Formats: sequence, structure tokens, C-alpha cells
Amino acid sequence: MSLRHALLGMLAEAPHSGWDLTKRFERSLGNVWTASHSQIYTQLGKLEAEGLAEVVATFPRGRKDYRATEAGRAEVVRWLRETEPSGTQRNEAMLRVFLLWLLEPGEARAYLEREAATHAEQLAFYEDLAAAWQGDDPPQRAFRVALEAGLRIERAYVEWARWAAAQYDDAS
Repeated sequence: MSLRHALLGMLAEAPHSGWDLTKRFERSLGNVWTASHSQIYTQLGKLEAEGLAEVVATFPRGRKDYRATEAGRAEVVRWLRETEPSGTQRNEAMLRVFLLWLLEPGEARAYLEREAATHAEQLAFYEDLAAAWQGDDPPQRAFRVALEAGLRIERAYVEWARWAAAQYDDAS
């Protein structure tokens, strides 16, 4: 995924400041892609310099609201239509699972129990979002579809992690 495309997509929906975008990443996109405050501000400057985003309002203390230009919207659409996801993902938690054989069985089980708890917590967060979800405009529909993926994935991770921890019940 590209940070620039994530930002352009959000700016195509409505104008946002760098602060607003940071908060949106923390609340929603941060579940699939992380971006720091400084990365977002750096990227906004680049998008503006490339004519893909523009400042539509300025406020005290230097706050600026940006929106995607027509060229910015076209770039997101091009990216969606013409590129495919790489298919490669970094998953440090799963890398650790491959290496659990280096730990004592009790330590491996404890790690997997923590994984189950972490995913159960994320699942509860997604369930709360789903319960509060409203709207059926195109951005909200896309959000709900992505949320459903998160719900299903987290349910599967919880089930898997509990199963995996049980594999270490009688291990020595």
C-alpha cells in the first residue's frame, strides 16, 4: 500500500488537515497501515508540490486543510485500476510463530495466549465499530466492507491462536 494513495483517497472524500489525517489513521487505517504524524505531513507537502493535493483553508497556528485535486483523484483511481497489491506482507507475529521451537513449551504457549488475547481485543474494537456503523454512502460502504474483513480475520486469528496454544498443553 502506498501512503500517498491512502492520503489522496481520504482527501478525495473531504478536506482534512494533517492532524485530522493522523487521527483517522489512528482510528481506522492504522489497523492495516501505519503512518506517523511526520510521515503524513511530509507526504502532504509532496502531494501539494506535485499538484495532487491543494490547500483549501488555513487556520491559526499554521493548520491547513487539504483536499485532493482532480489530478489527485485521478491518481488514486489509476492506482486502484492499474496496480495489483504486492501480495507480500510482513507479519512479525507469524515470524515469531515459526521460531517458537526455540522456546520452552510453556513460553511458546504463553506467547500464543498473548496473541489470542491481542486479537480478541482487536476483535472487540471492530465489533464496537460495526455496532456503531451508520451510513451507506460510497466511503461508508467501503469502510464497512473493510471492517467486515477485519472482523473475519480477527475471529480467525483468535480461533487459531487458542488452538495453537493448546498444542503446547502436553509438550515437554
